[in-house]
Amino acid sequence: MNRPLSMERRNFLGAGAVAAATAAYLSASHSLASPVPTTEADTKSATVVPPTGKRILLSCKLTMISNESNGKKLSLVERLKLADQAGFDGVDFDEAGNFTVDEARKAVQESGVFCHNAINHQHWQVRLTSGNAADRAKGVANIEHCLRVSHAIGGSGVLIVVGRGDDGTEQEVEARASEEIKKLIPLAASLGQPILFENVWNKLHYDHDLPPEQSPDKFIRFVDSFNSPWIGMYYDIGNHWKYGQPRAWLNAFGRRAVKLDVKGFSRAKNKFVDITSEEDDLPWAEVQKGLEEINFTGWATAEVGGGGLERLTIVRKQMQKAFGLS
Repeated sequence: MNRPLSMERRNFLGAGAVAAATAAYLSASHSLASPVPTTEADTKSATVVPPTGKRILLSCKLTMISNESNGKKLSLVERLKLADQAGFDGVDFDEAGNFTVDEARKAVQESGVFCHNAINHQHWQVRLTSGNAADRAKGVANIEHCLRVSHAIGGSGVLIVVGRGDDGTEQEVEARASEEIKKLIPLAASLGQPILFENVWNKLHYDHDLPPEQSPDKFIRFVDSFNSPWIGMYYDIGNHWKYGQPRAWLNAFGRRAVKLDVKGFSRAKNKFVDITSEEDDLPWAEVQKGLEEINFTGWATAEVGGGGLERLTIVRKQMQKAFGLS
């Protein structure tokens, strides 16, 4: 007479059957799925990462990289590779409005060059501070696209110009910009992409016609008004050397300074110049101290005249000198 299986025995055999069925299903499923990358090229395209262990990572704007070489038009992939050859740690994808999300992602994966940020330069023409509601809606859509591009390429933020101070009264333009930016914060949070305000000569949050020494208090008040970890500053050091002391501004911004834009500026000649050139009277030693005092770690991006490999290499070396990097 057959003896009934014990409860433990039945459970064991049941579990074994399930495991066997599961293994068979996974094996069949795997044969239908895309193969695991096996070549060096496939592995490189799977994940693109920046260098590790650096306190300050150096990048250039995509718009700085030449579109052609020796009469030949360069592809996006070739342009990104030029930045890598020039010694940059990555690129700020500031032509996001010219590419689809998939185009940007594929170019980064194919080139193997890390891109840490996205920008759509239409923010100067299609402004969040505009008195035209349709313009503001288009501005929001542009930033949404940038957020998706930055997420797709592995970046960590989107730079925006908030608008222009002469689009209305100070109260009007701030209210318009705040209303539109608040619409963007949920998407920024879901994609892990901070929205970063650049300090520019737009007559907003500083006194355009007054001389130094001005404070960054208006910028700070505007950033803090959102009370959100997804809002910060993309501090342009050169832009406001004309108006304030960078070390003091860095100390005031503190954690709000998430990323840096880098250019030289001559107060004496009232014009932008090459970084650390003889004309550049920006106090870079004070900048270094300010960055150390706020424990800054992150991306610093050149925003100067660009070109081919030779010019990009010069800019990278100038940045290293400015930040005291070897």
